[in-house]
Amino acid sequence: MMRVIRFFYLICGAGVLLLSSQTATIKETKAKPTAAISGKDLYREYCAVCHGGNGRGDGPAARALKKTPTDLTAIAKANNGRFPEATFLAVMRGERDIPAHGSGEMPIWGSIFSKMSPTPEMTQTRLHGLMNYIEEMQAK
Repeated sequence: MMRVIRFFYLICGAGVLLLSSQTATIKETKAKPTAAISGKDLYREYCAVCHGGNGRGDGPAARALKKTPTDLTAIAKANNGRFPEATFLAVMRGERDIPAHGSGEMPIWGSIFSKMSPTPEMTQTRLHGLMNYIEEMQAK
C-alpha cells in the first residue's frame, strides 16, 4: 500500500513539474489605432501589458520576455532624482537604444504613434502625454 501511495505522489509530482516547465509565449500583433491622447489611456493600452498597471515591470506579458521590463517608477531615481525627459523621448522615438531592451522586444512607440496620428503634432502630443504620465509614476 505504501508503495502505491509513493508511486501516486511521484506521478503527481512529475505532472506538476511538466506543467510548470511550459514557457510563456507572446503573440505579436500590430498596435491597434486609438484616438486616445491621454498619457494614462495610452499607457493602459500600450505599456501596461509588459510594464504592469503600476509601472514596476510586472505586466502579464513580462514572464514571456527575454529581459524583465524596466521598472518605470524608478527612472528618476536612476537619474539622480530627475526624470530625464529628453532621454525618455529619444528612446520612445527610437533615436537612442537602451541596452536593457535587448533584442528590440520593446516597440518604438514614436514611429507607431506617427503611423496612427493624422499629424506630427498629434504624435508629439501622445509622446508627451505618455511621458508626463510616466513621470507622475515616479517613486517619491
